[in-house]
Amino acid sequence: MTAFFQVEIVYALPHIQILEKLDVSAGCTVEQAIKYSGILDQFPEIDLTKNKLGIFGKFAQPETQLSPCDRVEIYRPLIIDPKEARRLRAKKSLCTENRR
Repeated sequence: MTAFFQVEIVYALPHIQILEKLDVSAGCTVEQAIKYSGILDQFPEIDLTKNKLGIFGKFAQPETQLSPCDRVEIYRPLIIDPKEARRLRAKKSLCTENRR
């Protein structure tokens, strides 16, 4: 008898967040669960060879086997480097202070 358990697949865009709950069988991988969820049909820009994947915030490989209650996360590429974003915020803050 095959054991089934529930996992979540999450993907977020600036304007929408998707959370799909699904039942998978023991031995199911991250990649299989994502494909089974149908999220790739909804968001064709997701490329499993390019997008990073994770389980509860820790990077995971597509072939990683899932455990009960795992949350599979599909990460989008960064629009701007975090260090550059901090520099821009700091520069903007300094400009605002100098106007006072």
